[in-house]
Amino acid sequence: MEAKTAGYDYVIVGSGSAGSVVASRLSEDPSCRVLVIEAGGPDRGFWLRLPVGYFKSIYSPRVTRQFKSDPGEGVAGRCIDAPRGRVVGGSSSINGLIFIRGQHEDFNDWASQGAEGWDYHGVLPHFRRLESFDGPPSQYRGAEGPLSVSRLRNKSVVCDDWLAAAEADGLPRNQDFNGASTYGIGAYQLTLRGHWRESAATAFLHPALSRPNLTLVTGAQATRILIESGRARGIEYLTDGEIRRVDVDAEVILCAGSVQTPQLLQLSGIGAPEHLEAAGVRPLYELPGVGENLQDHLQMRTIVELKEPLSLNDQVRSPIGLAKMGLQWLFGKSGPLTVGAGQVGGATRTRYAEGDRPDLQLFVMPLSVDKPGTPLHRYSGFTTSFWQCHPKSRGWVRIRSADPLADPAIQPNYLSDPLDEKVMVEGMKIVRRIYNRPEFAPRWGREVVPGAGQQTDAEILDACRRMSSTVYHLVGTCRMGTDPQAVVDPRLRVRGVEGLRIIDASIMPTIPSANTNAAALMIGEKGASLVKEDRGHPRHQQSLDRPL
Repeated sequence: MEAKTAGYDYVIVGSGSAGSVVASRLSEDPSCRVLVIEAGGPDRGFWLRLPVGYFKSIYSPRVTRQFKSDPGEGVAGRCIDAPRGRVVGGSSSINGLIFIRGQHEDFNDWASQGAEGWDYHGVLPHFRRLESFDGPPSQYRGAEGPLSVSRLRNKSVVCDDWLAAAEADGLPRNQDFNGASTYGIGAYQLTLRGHWRESAATAFLHPALSRPNLTLVTGAQATRILIESGRARGIEYLTDGEIRRVDVDAEVILCAGSVQTPQLLQLSGIGAPEHLEAAGVRPLYELPGVGENLQDHLQMRTIVELKEPLSLNDQVRSPIGLAKMGLQWLFGKSGPLTVGAGQVGGATRTRYAEGDRPDLQLFVMPLSVDKPGTPLHRYSGFTTSFWQCHPKSRGWVRIRSADPLADPAIQPNYLSDPLDEKVMVEGMKIVRRIYNRPEFAPRWGREVVPGAGQQTDAEILDACRRMSSTVYHLVGTCRMGTDPQAVVDPRLRVRGVEGLRIIDASIMPTIPSANTNAAALMIGEKGASLVKEDRGHPRHQQSLDRPL
């Protein structure tokens, strides 16, 4: 049974990092009727609000969709977890809160690949506009945006010693990874407001919902883009067992992320014809790049056991330690309950780096665990994770069937490029070198992961294949550019289909060097400005591809 919903100027599919920003910015114009549909439910609940609560939420089926990759040769035949936020705020409501934009060169690379206007100087104003940073004023930072960005609020003597060791190893101190450069070591910044997590929903969407021209529908799974005469006319979505249709007068805007945006395009007949036909979908528009170019950061954790009980592993097992944490958070808005997925770390260069540009990112936490949602280890663990900033490996997302509720096939092809293998091996050597500096070596007694037995390059690479994991940074599956493989043009319009735009991390030509949430928020900010410009100055949609 199909029910029809009243028309809107814009329908936004997904309320995540980009979608919440787009909804807020477009609804600033009271003449625009904006609808947001979100497959998940409301972002209520203590663990969604508490900063460290990501540890419980990221694998909770109540607020995430638990995708998994197909088995990968580069990761020893394993299926790698790929949870995505299925809740208002999307993955910004469940992520590790790290706010880091990436290297200036990341965005210059986008421009050099055909994304005109997306170089660093083109995106910096949008980064500044979205944030309110609690640090000192800077030409690089914003102070009046909706999103609250906080400096680290937790101290750890072992993290301080790690920083001293990394500095002695040649890495300079960096007071702001979102400033002139990401190179060096220091403390990470987090999306926090007061005691609580700051998500795209709390910063952008919820304040805007008081406007009468903005509507949010939750529990609504998009199933198909409605295309008539070469133009996107609306969306079908499933809610409470019923298919509903919503019509749009201006544009359908996909903000469903790097897995579900290409999935929805393919379900609607947009993609590579051979893949669509194999899944039982009739091809309508040939866009071979849909679902291709998948990229992710592959993380390798190292864990050492501390000689003294200075790990959060110890504190959470002590009633006094737990009480101290609670008091720090309650009265000081600080302490371990305010931490994210990394406390300190930074960016460094392996011998494979291009020029002065870092190619390795480091994340340090005074705790250890198998993965979020599982108990902390019973010993005094300390973790340094690392990943390659600019992986060369490329994968894909493809539907398996015409069922909109079925998971698509996800194949990141981790470690399929020889350079990626070399950088990961070198990363292990750099982390071990820092551990063994005099400034940190007295703190630990044994290497738990990957284990002291893994010493040769072959052994280290094998450990990376067996023990690595995602950092949940899937991007790039609807690449922006001007070549035939590009899915959207630099104004984020889907090639060949009028009235259809993509504004999310799937449009990234290449993955940013660090965590991807800040860049996704920027895409929402800049994307909304492009929609507004086109609304104010209508122009014909490019028809670069023909219907099939």
